[in-house]
Amino acid sequence: MGDLQSEVEIPRYFLCPISLEIMKDPVTLSTGITYDRESIENWLFSQKKDFCPMTKQVVVDIELTPNHTLRRLIQSWCTLNASSGVERFPTPRLPISKTEIMKLIKDSKSPQQQMMSLKRLKTIVLENEKNKRLMESVGAADHLSNIISNEINDNNSMTSSSPAADEALSILYHLKLSPTGLKSLIGKGDMVETLTRVMQRAAGYESRAYAVMLLKSMFEVAEPMQVTSLNPKFFMELVNILMDQISQKATKATLKLLISVCPWGRNRIKAAEVGAVQVLIDALMDCTEKRTSEMILTVLDQICQSAEGRAELLNHAGGLAVVSKKIFRVSSVASEKAVRILYSVAVFSGNTRVVQEMLELGVVEKLLLVIQVDCGSKMKEKAREIVKMHSRVWKKSPCVTFKLH
Repeated sequence: MGDLQSEVEIPRYFLCPISLEIMKDPVTLSTGITYDRESIENWLFSQKKDFCPMTKQVVVDIELTPNHTLRRLIQSWCTLNASSGVERFPTPRLPISKTEIMKLIKDSKSPQQQMMSLKRLKTIVLENEKNKRLMESVGAADHLSNIISNEINDNNSMTSSSPAADEALSILYHLKLSPTGLKSLIGKGDMVETLTRVMQRAAGYESRAYAVMLLKSMFEVAEPMQVTSLNPKFFMELVNILMDQISQKATKATLKLLISVCPWGRNRIKAAEVGAVQVLIDALMDCTEKRTSEMILTVLDQICQSAEGRAELLNHAGGLAVVSKKIFRVSSVASEKAVRILYSVAVFSGNTRVVQEMLELGVVEKLLLVIQVDCGSKMKEKAREIVKMHSRVWKKSPCVTFKLH
């Protein structure tokens, strides 16, 4: 570009204000400024800027208008200056437009054209970030959620989801909706229940994974009222996804979702009552991945703040042992969560049997180690409180190798 400018003077209005390169596909923004398509799409969709780089005005319409006149002028200039080493670029392929997307949405309402239109919409949404935002701006999310709801909820005797519902869900997930779009989606009264039914009925693992990952995103922007009114079936299906080990991505989404919702209302009790603790302990036992272990322990910490959760932990043959084993073996976050779980059990459910079991399983030894070593002060304080609370029983045991203070 530098060498070319020294030999040939390039008209200034041929240059993109962002890249300062010759525009190959000039497009005009709603603010009236023309940019090269690649540069302005990167600005708007990859960098997620919502204003015009030149005018600083907020961009209210993200559709870009091709400046065909300027593009032809630049191409002609390139041809005239070919002898100076200027290459003529080909005419760019026209991108998808709002009008085309709206037509496909309309066509997908027809039973005869539904699957073909949905497949085309899926191709479009997977193409680039700009297409995702265009589709969201014309109300695709609302239409897709209606397809899923109608297909799933209209026939209560269904034992699996339909191909149309599966395709619509895949598109809806890949749209990667904005926070506003997600709020609108969760604001539809039946959407959480619909996606719960997808998790229950979908024949393929893929749709179940999309459902839980979409729910995870929705609950990141949910209002408290929407979080406290969750049905026990919702928790049952999350537990089933953890049990089935669909994929690492689905497992992490499920754990993040549980972390989001368990602190609210009676959700930790609902989770405990559908067997979440048993499944989480089993998963923790075999888990070798740091972040997943941390998330499992975080969920267990939340659930064990209820009597039902602690009872479930104690009913698992390896509950206390598995949790205490993770102290100092995963990360500082995991260790802190594990100590918090043991604290909840020792303080609120520490009957004679539990106190004896903690001694026999080596939990007391681990707590004494926490007190001795250099670790977080909160964790150390909780360990000290547990030991102090039950020291009269534990002092008598030859199993304890450290002095209790």
